Amino acid sequence: MKWNMIIGLPLAALAMTACDRGTGNPAISFSQEVKPILEAHCADCHAPGGTGTEKSGLVLTGYEALMKGTRLGPVVEPGNAISSTLYLVVAGKADRSIRMPHGETQLSEQEVATIEQWIDEGAQDN
Repeated sequence: MKWNMIIGLPLAALAMTACDRGTGNPAISFSQEVKPILEAHCADCHAPGGTGTEKSGLVLTGYEALMKGTRLGPVVEPGNAISSTLYLVVAGKADRSIRMPHGETQLSEQEVATIEQWIDEGAQDN
């Protein structure tokens, strides 16, 4: 058997496995899953002219604005939710005084998990 077959087949199988979340499910969709969460819980304050945007510079009405982040820098580190401010503040893993959304119903565990998984999957504009 040729060496390229011995090495190539396992590498191809590994690459195909890495393309999904390990559950056989497609990646979390920004437009179908993440954006509706942000619109429901965050866009009132984090839209142009909103109090959250005025204070931080963060606009959460679309992918490009989200990825731009705040005046201090990005809030999403693609591939690393635990290092992403967006995840930390909606999951309650940051100081309680900055838990988002302020004064509103918190995101459900499923909504937080969706954002976490989307970021861990690379925060794609899909």
